[in-house]
Amino acid sequence: MYIDSHCHLNYKGLVEQQADVLSRARFSGVNKMLNIATRESEWDDILHLAEQEPDVWATVGIHPHEADSHTGVDSAKLIARAEHPRVIGIGETGLDYYYDHSDRAQQRASFTEHIVAARETGLPLIVHTRDAEEDTAAILTAEMRAGAFSGVIHCFTASADFARIALDLGLYISLSGIVTFKNAKDLQEVAGWLPSDRLLLETDSPFLAPVPHRGKTGEPAFVADTGKFVANLRGVGEESLAHQTTENFYRLFKKAKP
Repeated sequence: MYIDSHCHLNYKGLVEQQADVLSRARFSGVNKMLNIATRESEWDDILHLAEQEPDVWATVGIHPHEADSHTGVDSAKLIARAEHPRVIGIGETGLDYYYDHSDRAQQRASFTEHIVAARETGLPLIVHTRDAEEDTAAILTAEMRAGAFSGVIHCFTASADFARIALDLGLYISLSGIVTFKNAKDLQEVAGWLPSDRLLLETDSPFLAPVPHRGKTGEPAFVADTGKFVANLRGVGEESLAHQTTENFYRLFKKAKP
């Protein structure tokens, strides 16, 4: 049984067929899904779905792409919404210097507010980072010194050096379908040596469908395909990897533990 630790069930491509998407996930052995928030306007819908579906959890957060349009979402607002019993994480948040859809200073300010909320609530931080390793590492390191918090680097595509920094800070690393791509040799190398007790799996659906579904709309059911690939890459049984990553999820997202 797998857990999809990061999906966007309310995004176009999935929301129109949400019941079928959930059904296919369950049939594929995905017994829990974490539905990730990226903008405030999504929060109510994401929370409603988590209230209706016992195998779907929720987060609250603002994606770095949306930082400019969410200057009013501070740690206090995040903390207040995180009191909801189905909210188990803060994010996704972080830095994206590849697209630069929001001012970099505002991205950093928003990221810091999310870290404060994660620290105050005790909920894990879901971190997005793209072409921003240096600043992401600097902020995480400085904030960890200010007060410990837990978290995960989602959809990991960064360098081996950044992976080691994240692990040294006590963070988890989540692999998406990108690890199955033929041109992802560097990522596959990192995936091969990541500590087994810090590893999570995700789809980031509706994006990044793994081989053999590449080019299709991603969905939570496909986390099983990524799991098979990673198990083979690491030389372990698929059942063992599924069990380990499920254990890891509940160790990190303690509020979700049965």
